[in-house]
Amino acid sequence: MKTYHPPSGLQHGLALLIDPAWTPEKAKAVIELLDDLRDRIWAHYERVLLEQYREERVTQTELPF
Repeated sequence: MKTYHPPSGLQHGLALLIDPAWTPEKAKAVIELLDDLRDRIWAHYERVLLEQYREERVTQTELPF
């Protein structure tokens, strides 16, 4: 089994356990819910998120002179 590395990079916090009894339909419903949540968050915070992503990218790619 491969180790899961969340996009956030966080290694501690809430354990997100998935019930092994879920049906594929339940799993799909959760994924759709998360997609909807992501879309709503993006719609509300798009401008500030883009600004933050730009700042992070510039910081990570700066070359020392």
